[in-house]
Amino acid sequence: MQAVKSADTGPELIVRRLLHQRGYRYRLHGKHLPGCPDLVFSGRRKVIFVHGCFWHGHDCARGSRVPVNNRNYWVGKVSRNKERDNKAHAMLTEMGWSVALIWECELKNADDLWQRISRFLE
Repeated sequence: MQAVKSADTGPELIVRRLLHQRGYRYRLHGKHLPGCPDLVFSGRRKVIFVHGCFWHGHDCARGSRVPVNNRNYWVGKVSRNKERDNKAHAMLTEMGWSVALIWECELKNADDLWQRISRFLE
């Protein structure tokens, strides 16, 4: 677990490159905001979280699998992660921020991803 990165992950870097190439500027890892969003657009009051499917319990094939070893630990861990994420998103919404969530499995199609992000940011 110590080797698992929470910042500057591969999926996060893909989204950052996509946005930067298209002229968007942002702040990274807003520690002053609940949930420490990966990308913060302060002027627009919008944040983007880039989640790994396994770690945050997405309903895709990769996210819904559970390791065979130490099964109870992993089920509890992912459940706590989902609960923590939901609280952070709710708090951000209450504070007047718009929240977008991008899953690791959504990065395969760059055109669809870009369409979704551009609609969110406009």
